[in-house]
Amino acid sequence: MKEILKQLCAKNGVPGYEDEVRQCIRDMVEPYADEIIEDHLGNLLVLKKGKQPRKAPMMVCAHMDEVGFLISRITSDGMFKIVPSGGIDPRVLVGRRMEVGPQKVPGVISLKAIHLTTPEERKVAPGFDTLYIDIGASSQKEAEQYARVGDYAAFDSRWVEFGEDRIRSKAIDDRIGCAVMVQLIREGVEKDTWFAFVVGEEIGSRGAQAAASRIKPRWGLVIEGTTAADIPGVREHERSCFQGGGAVVSLADRGSVYNREFVRRLTGKADEAGIRWQYRASMNGSTDAGVMHQAGEGAQVFGLAAPVRYIHSASNVLHWPDAEEVLKMARLVVKEAECDD
Repeated sequence: MKEILKQLCAKNGVPGYEDEVRQCIRDMVEPYADEIIEDHLGNLLVLKKGKQPRKAPMMVCAHMDEVGFLISRITSDGMFKIVPSGGIDPRVLVGRRMEVGPQKVPGVISLKAIHLTTPEERKVAPGFDTLYIDIGASSQKEAEQYARVGDYAAFDSRWVEFGEDRIRSKAIDDRIGCAVMVQLIREGVEKDTWFAFVVGEEIGSRGAQAAASRIKPRWGLVIEGTTAADIPGVREHERSCFQGGGAVVSLADRGSVYNREFVRRLTGKADEAGIRWQYRASMNGSTDAGVMHQAGEGAQVFGLAAPVRYIHSASNVLHWPDAEEVLKMARLVVKEAECDD
């Protein structure tokens, strides 16, 4: 699964521009799929049949998009002004390498040097209105040969394995969920299962809403990357989850309150199987579960995630043994979900 994740993280997929991620996933799963649908929004819906059908549909979901930027203006001297596409803290951006537009032109996020700032300017973090991408162009006309207003800009961040089983890359949120799903499709499932690789989660779960409306799942599993706050400066009781603790299970977030009996039954099965997991001790953020559990007559959805440090930045950090526990938990949920009826 690690090689799957590495290939997926190398692709750019800013919301609205998930094309190359989708094609990469399609190439990976097509030999194993029983049905593939690409809907009008760009979701990739994959049916994997098992030895027997389910009583009602089950949908496993992960999003293909990553946080990034759209070009909002090109200045007369050839600089690209940008707006965020997804939740990004501008404090982590200065000096970051970027790939811009369909030609993936190299660039760097810049702002004026500290030598040129006033004492008052140094007291505040730079906002998006002060940042720009420099691709080395000297005029608007030259810059427009490479990209135009509305094109995307994505982090240029290579995959690095370091430390004790850790990986650094862009887009681990949520290519880790996509990688787990690809692995499950390749392994096979006991009962028919829909796998939804969806678009636009970072700007409001657009893709998941359309996918869930189509499939109308009775049971669901959302696989995500979530914030691991086990870092200096964060008090222990404020850490929503931590690396080395295994898969992360949600009880509630800003989009969902998960069915407690459904969660307890499946985490009990996980305990019996020796799977390492932890509760997510925060209600911050939301996932595609928020729209999935409202589809059709309503679905029971299990929220599962890998703990990822420095999420929504150019350098997500994943502890690989946690990813392996996420795969084990996902495998269990797909197998055991409908046993509650």
